[in-house]
Parts: sequence; C-alpha cells; structure tokens
Amino acid sequence: MKPNLVQGTRDFTPEIVAKRNYIFQNIKSTFEKYGFQPLETPSMERLDVLTGKYGEEGDQLIFKILNSGDFLEKITPENLAEGSKKFANKISEKALRYDLTVPFARFVAMNSGKITMPFKRYQIQPVWRGDRPGKGRFREFYQCDADIVGTKSLVCEADIVMMINEVFGKLKLNDFTIKINHRLVLSGLAEYIGGVDKVVDLCVAMDKLDKIGWEKVAQELQSRGFEETQIQKLEPIISQKQDFISQLDFIKNAFSDSELGKKGVADLEEIINLLKIITNQNDINDLLKNLSIEWDLTLARGLSYYTGAIFEVKINNVQMGSVSGGGRYDNLTGAFGLPNVAGVGFSFGVDRLYEVLEELKLFPEAVGNTTQVLFVQFDKTTLPYILPLANACRNIEIRTEIYPDASKLGKQFGYADEKNISYVVIAGSDEIQKNIVTVRNMTTGEQQSVGKNELVVFLKNLF
Repeated sequence: MKPNLVQGTRDFTPEIVAKRNYIFQNIKSTFEKYGFQPLETPSMERLDVLTGKYGEEGDQLIFKILNSGDFLEKITPENLAEGSKKFANKISEKALRYDLTVPFARFVAMNSGKITMPFKRYQIQPVWRGDRPGKGRFREFYQCDADIVGTKSLVCEADIVMMINEVFGKLKLNDFTIKINHRLVLSGLAEYIGGVDKVVDLCVAMDKLDKIGWEKVAQELQSRGFEETQIQKLEPIISQKQDFISQLDFIKNAFSDSELGKKGVADLEEIINLLKIITNQNDINDLLKNLSIEWDLTLARGLSYYTGAIFEVKINNVQMGSVSGGGRYDNLTGAFGLPNVAGVGFSFGVDRLYEVLEELKLFPEAVGNTTQVLFVQFDKTTLPYILPLANACRNIEIRTEIYPDASKLGKQFGYADEKNISYVVIAGSDEIQKNIVTVRNMTTGEQQSVGKNELVVFLKNLF
C-alpha cells in the first residue's frame, strides 16, 4: 500500500515543529507573565456538548465518532427514514472538538465551584473541522486561546492589548495594527440611522468596506432593505479618516441620543485611559501609535456572541488575513446551565503567524538546531573515552549527540552539516594518547585542541 495522508492534514518535520515551538514558547511565556494558567481538554467531547453552538453550517463540519462496537445494532428502518441528521446522532455520541471555546465553557460550568474566579486560562491544542481543504485551510489545526471569565473589568481588555504587543515584539513583528471596536458602537450606528432591527445586516455590509469600497457597500445596504436616507446618514461616519480624538468627538455627537452607542464609546475611552496609565503616556495619539491601535468602526467580528469590545490584528504589508482576534462576551457558559458569566478572550492564529514569520524571514537561525555538539566515533575503542565526556556536556544542558556508528570522518561531518550542529568533538588515537580532544567549528572549519578535563568549561563558554 502506498502511504498517504488524510486530506486536510499534514506531517510536521522536526524543523517545522521547532519553529512552531518557538512561536508557542513566546506566546506561553507572555500568557503566564499575565497570570494565565494552562488548561487542556479532551480531543473528544460529547456530541450534544458541541452541536447547536456553531450554527447550522458549523454543525455540519463537526467530525463525529462512531459508537464503539456494533453501532448499527439498535438502528431500525424507521430511524433511517428520519433523515441523515437524526440518524447520525443515533450512531454517534462523541465528536472531535471543533474549537477550544465550547470545551472551555463546558469546563467552567462543570468546575464553577472549584476554580478561582476570575479564572484566567490559556489553551494551545489541535481542533478538527470537516471543511473543504485548500490553501491555508486544514481539517486539523492548532488554536491558541486565552480567556478571563468571571469579571466585567476593562483592565482585561487593556491587558490583551499589552499582551499582543509583547508577543509580537518577541517575534520581531514590528509592523502590525490592532483594530478595536465595540459591539455597542455597532448597535449605536444602527440606532443612529434608524435601523436598530437590522444591526447584523448593517455590520455584514460595512465589514466589506476595505475590500469593495463605499459605492458597493451602499448597493449591498440597499439590497438588504436600507433606505437611501439611512445610507446617506451612515456614509460620513464610516468613511471619515480622522485621528482618534477627532473621531471620538464626531461619534459622541452622532450618538447623543443613543444610550447603547454612548456605552460602547465610554468603554473604549476607559480602555484607552487604562493603557495611558499602564504605559505612563498622556498623549492619546502617541499611545495609539506606540501600541499600534486603530479604532475601526467597520470591525464587526463575532456578532453572534461578542457583546463588548472586539479586537482584530493584522500584519501590515503582508498578504494575510487577521493573525489574532477576540472580544468580550456576557454568557459563555449559559448553554451549560451557568448563566451570566462575563468574560473576554482572544486567540493567536499560529499557522498564519508561522507563514508570516517565514515570509519575512524572522525565525532566528538557531531555531531548529536541536543538537549543539556532536562527538564523532572512530571505532569502539574510542567509546570509553567519549561517552563520559558527552554525558558531562548533557549534565550542564548542552544538547549533545554521539554518532552511533564508527564511520568515515567525512560522513560524520556531513551529518553535522545537515543538522546544523555547531561543533564536532574529535577524539582519535592521537587525542586519547595526549588526553585531549579536537573541537571543530563547523561554520568556520577552525579546529582547536582542548584538554579532556577542560572540555566542558570550554564548550559552556561557547553557548
């Protein structure tokens, strides 16, 4: 049988895994610095936990797992006649998790009396979706989420902005934009133009402004039932290009009769004020520039579940969608019998971050170089000499290999080159007789004799 992969999945080579781990480690260290704790949930969930949480289209993409044993044992012709959806539920009680959010909500509801609130968790695990595979779209991929539940404090939103900046700083991604908006600002816009019952239609159309321009957005609004006077009232608000303060004044004036809109604006102001305190910067425009924040009135992600501030992060000058996003929600655990648990969360798109770092050549050269030192082997008589030395190197955390076979020196050097190993330690009969080793720098080709007892200190100073 010819070996092949399941469509929509991939193998990760050691080099790719090392680069992904580099991203994970920088994200994890930032999360933990801000008090987030790691959490893992099972790959499988009960099917009834997942269904009904992602909409009809999302439910169709859940990977169901057949019941153990004779899964058709209790199926009758009447069951088959009920249709594929009901039939599938009778032969499958479990499914692979679709995302990390619903399992997290289930965990919080099950452990509400045991966890310390506010509860701050991060989770980095694979998820599965029965989507059509394509470029950058896989059926198995990692999500990297962080959430704070049990508080309505906007300090959490300010921390999210700071964490995004810190992670991107660690990854040397300096040209990015954190777009921020508020769900109630969107409701306020709908209320302002007299279309409060069509807020979703309004947001879906506005979200396309950057891609299709105002004229086509206006046409789409018309097709969605908005009147010409409503569209004319909206145009000067979402088409304006002003600095934050001017835009804020403009919106405040427009929302003078919208309680929802005013609440959204007040939240955004409070987030900015908290960031001013955190960073000790008083000038709002300087603050926004230094933290790469932009208020985007057309940002409308997560309309079905976000209730407060919403975020989206894009890398500038790269053909890539958002690499991070999130927002505040009010009832994450309500579906599991624990209502009114407020929270805010966001996630990093690891696969997209990987592609950006590759494109911009921002991965450090050392990433993927798992072995630092290779001891070559001439014959079995050299093993008693080099084995204790290799072990001494490992004892001080130098990543060390011994070439397992007695082979030609050129072959062993070639192995070191292919694995980007920095140094090779040579101990032939001459070195053993003199109680020394020869250390070869594989980058420059330079070689140096080092006493056997000084080797560990010598190598430690190199790294």
